[in-house]
Amino acid sequence: EVQLVESGGDLVQAGGSLRLSCAASGFTFHDYAIAWFRQAPGKEREGVSCISSIDGTIYYVDSVKGRFTISSDNAKNTVYLQMNSLKFEDTAVYYCAAGGSSCSSAHLSLARLYPVWGQGTQVTVSS
Repeated sequence: EVQLVESGGDLVQAGGSLRLSCAASGFTFHDYAIAWFRQAPGKEREGVSCISSIDGTIYYVDSVKGRFTISSDNAKNTVYLQMNSLKFEDTAVYYCAAGGSSCSSAHLSLARLYPVWGQGTQVTVSS
């Protein structure tokens, strides 16, 4: 079965850190770009970050640059999102998704590029 499973979401105070994990199974993990999206209540889904083992591209949306770091462990079929200096506005359900081969703002704006999605993990930042 092709699936992505996120974990690591939690309740954290502003200024704190969390590390999200996205574990892949049922497909060749490093044949696709892996992206993190988030959706806050009442807001549209937003692409946060992406990593591609195919062409080596990494992308961050401006609001998380310098605070979030995406990385991958191909041996474990897992992508991580290290989130530091968390802000209240980072509160959302975070999803990982697999698809495409490269990472850019254009890629993250096209959700249809990502055919495989996880179930999401809740990140809540208290102010």
